[in-house]
Amino acid sequence: MIPSLSNTWVQTSQTEDPRENPLKSLYLVLISVHGLIRGHSLELGRDADTGGQVLYVVELLRALATHPKISRVDLLTRRINDPAIDNEYNQEEEYLPELPNARIIRLPAGPDEYLPKEALWPYLDSFSDHAIECLRKQEKFPDIIHSHYADAGYVGMRLTLQLGVPLVHTAHSLGRVKRRHILALGESETVLEEKYHLSQRIRTEEEILSTASLIIASTQDEIDSQYGMYDRTNVTRMRVIPPGVDLSRFSPISHPAPPIVNEINRFLQDPNWPPILAISRPDEKKNIASLIHAFGLNSDLRARSNLVIVAGNRDDIRDMPTSQRQILTEILLLIDSYDLYGKVAYPRHHQPDDVPDLYRWAASLGGVFINPALTEPFGLTLIEAAACGLPILATENGGPKDIVSNCDNGVLVNPLDIPEISNKLLSILNDATTRRRFSKNGIACVRQRYTWPAHVEKYLSAINECPLIAPTARNTQPLEKQRVTANRWLILGARLLDQEPGLLEQLAARLPLKQQKIALGLVTMRPLVELLALIKPPQRGIPDILISSAGTYIHYGTDLTRDQAWSRHIAVNWQSDRVYDLLAETPGLRLAGRSSQGNYTVHAYIVDEDAFPGTAAVEDQLHLQDIPINQALKYLTSHSVRRGGGNSVRLSRAFGVARS
Repeated sequence: MIPSLSNTWVQTSQTEDPRENPLKSLYLVLISVHGLIRGHSLELGRDADTGGQVLYVVELLRALATHPKISRVDLLTRRINDPAIDNEYNQEEEYLPELPNARIIRLPAGPDEYLPKEALWPYLDSFSDHAIECLRKQEKFPDIIHSHYADAGYVGMRLTLQLGVPLVHTAHSLGRVKRRHILALGESETVLEEKYHLSQRIRTEEEILSTASLIIASTQDEIDSQYGMYDRTNVTRMRVIPPGVDLSRFSPISHPAPPIVNEINRFLQDPNWPPILAISRPDEKKNIASLIHAFGLNSDLRARSNLVIVAGNRDDIRDMPTSQRQILTEILLLIDSYDLYGKVAYPRHHQPDDVPDLYRWAASLGGVFINPALTEPFGLTLIEAAACGLPILATENGGPKDIVSNCDNGVLVNPLDIPEISNKLLSILNDATTRRRFSKNGIACVRQRYTWPAHVEKYLSAINECPLIAPTARNTQPLEKQRVTANRWLILGARLLDQEPGLLEQLAARLPLKQQKIALGLVTMRPLVELLALIKPPQRGIPDILISSAGTYIHYGTDLTRDQAWSRHIAVNWQSDRVYDLLAETPGLRLAGRSSQGNYTVHAYIVDEDAFPGTAAVEDQLHLQDIPINQALKYLTSHSVRRGGGNSVRLSRAFGVARS
């Protein structure tokens, strides 16, 4: 079965541009594939995948749904049927009771059980197919698709190409940044790849940067320092829109000591000492170990404060996933090594409603909140703590630079410099005047800069200003002329016409294609002119869709309308000369002349099978030389056309590496 390659809208009833007047009655679709997502009682901190991003997308869903210019918001995520997970995550649809225009839709992707995000990549095509089917059943296509993280970005690219809907993307974190900081800790390249599959993620992120109409970053540093590591970064398509805080939950208003404080106090010899509070999931990049080293090695710090580490929820560490088990085991070993019993609290459980209570409790005792992560794209916990009046100490890598610069509510630290961490913590704890200033500034700044209503207003402004989304820059050609109206596609390899010359007539006789609204298409590695020669004489009729030249050209209907949007998309950063030169140096190949190559293909004959290293090796060389190709359809190699009695290899922008 050949997947859809075009951004053409294949649909059954819509006849007008659903994106007319983009800021009036918008229908938005958010995509966040991994983690545990529901509309209430978020299980934040349960694992590495259910943390700040989950909170972000659910809060964004709510905030968008309350805006008068947005008629509907759907959040697509993965459906999970696992006895170890609440059955709510197996519900196909979840409506938010207080927001009838907000909905969470769960779609199948691979096995039923809950999987970490690194294990989901093989199933993203399945998720995409279900998402397309789901959206085609709606009354109208969405006006905008907004993906979150690289896995959802991959899905978003497929949807935007097939539905013709603009893609907005929020990365939350980036693979190149993660790779750099984990390597700095001494991890090997081999282990890093086995553990996180970062090569695939980074390649996908590069493709997202080429495809997305708008990239939303949380801070300017994210654009400058983090996206700056990518080849396809285009700052004209980027906007800084920081997330918000729910001020109804996070405020400096004091309450009686909540139950979570009793849970913490049982760890501590003197629970009235100022706490150094850290809240994060048990993840390697959160750098909790360095915080414990900083506390354990500084006797002055131990003498005037307690350390409180809230690292997710657990029942039995032995039953946790390997990565979390290793982090928590290291925490316990370090506490024992420094003999910090009575000085460190590490509760096993907490609820989402406990988090603002913890911030307020720490502030009331003259404490400080710390985020020592190796890198932090934004730092949502930092603005939550600030809203509750708690001073902050944060990593200098990433978004916290913007927060501290905007709010003047704390200081930055090198997360790998343990003496610096301990000295700066001690400095804040010892200076009551500075703590009061940080507290006051943080409360005021969050209310001014970091609220969800402010986020949505900036979001809508960015959409309106983006030339790739705004209506003035859209194709003014009537969309119905670019569409194929059908319920199903029947795509045939064109070589079948060589073997069965009367195949098209037979299909027309046996299958009432038009009555059943089936669109007939042909796909081939050959150029269009050769494909047209196959379907003559004219009485055979022109199929609805013609995909030629290894997927790099798509034409529709009897007038052979070329899909210009698809051509523009695959042209982005296609480096045909560099591909040609690489193949020219590959043993066992003989290239066709440059004049016979296509605009988006490079064709070579395999003249020596023993010398030719194989298509996988060619792909490796492309990636080593930073020559981008689309790998998503490389499994179509079995559909290549054998020509001239010999094997050939064809590199195309649409198919990746194809061998025939």
